[in-house]
Amino acid sequence: MASTIYDIAAKAGVSIATVSRVFNQSTSVSQKTRNKVLKVAESVGYHPQAYAQGLASKKLNTIMAVVPVMSNYFFMEILGGIQDKLTQLGYELSIFNVTGTGDSFFEQVEHVIRRRAAEGYLFISIHLNPDQWDKLQKYPVPITLVDEFYDGFDSVSVDNVQGAYTATKTLLDAGYKRVGMISALESSKPIKDRIKGYRLAFEESEIPLDSKLIVCGDTDYRDGFTERGGYTAMQQMIELHSEVDACFCSSDIQAVGALKAMEDLELSIPLIGYDDIEISEYIGLSTVRQPMRDMGSIATQTLLDRMKNEGKAISQIMYSPQLILRKSTNGILKISQK
Repeated sequence: MASTIYDIAAKAGVSIATVSRVFNQSTSVSQKTRNKVLKVAESVGYHPQAYAQGLASKKLNTIMAVVPVMSNYFFMEILGGIQDKLTQLGYELSIFNVTGTGDSFFEQVEHVIRRRAAEGYLFISIHLNPDQWDKLQKYPVPITLVDEFYDGFDSVSVDNVQGAYTATKTLLDAGYKRVGMISALESSKPIKDRIKGYRLAFEESEIPLDSKLIVCGDTDYRDGFTERGGYTAMQQMIELHSEVDACFCSSDIQAVGALKAMEDLELSIPLIGYDDIEISEYIGLSTVRQPMRDMGSIATQTLLDRMKNEGKAISQIMYSPQLILRKSTNGILKISQK
């Protein structure tokens, strides 16, 4: 099987974005890192031929993924699905990491489109306001949204409201009344939807909701989606609300930190995470599964279809997440049977 930039990044110990910058001859990569990446590429027989072939045929043969965060399990799984599909079809993957907030963030996104450095663009968790989306629609380039949707764009997303609702309602139906939520930054659109689903579960169960049980960690790194974020949030939740009897965690990686906090505090309450990253199965974490790799693959195919047929109907796919129960919620069955 031919090696991909995904393989080269792993062997060189760098991010896929760094490998992409090396092959795109970006000046933002140190010579030492550039040499290391090129050495690994040569050792596995990898050559970015698709781009060169594209120039000869007046096609770039390049798809660009635009992402706000690189060091995140969710994004890595999405990118893995994208790379799998592109490798099959002979396209190159280029990655652009958008940073900043507000107008600066949108200016970078718009700049990427204006450069026309790719034939099509995958926007992964790029959340803009309606005026900004409307402005991007004026550019004659194929764009598919992942983990977001907006009228007029092809998109692949997950129903975050339903996922959070299902997790929280499962705990409430099992007899738990003081179900907390470990959140991330509320500026993150997925978090807004997951909080909405969490609240909806209380409303439908007719159980009073104490908003103070929605706790965020003490870090804004990766929007709070970190082990430390989960650890500090669980500590705070237990210290301030000792009566909490179960918890919905807005991501698996936060849940890993939350489980460690419970171990250190010598207590255990049922916990459900969100994502179903690989480690979740091995630590027995109950979670809400979203098909991250499939989302990347389907979004890529959707984009390629749009590139071939600009006039085709808009495709907006929304997955229904699946609740996976494991060891971290064993106790809920005992309560539900009372």
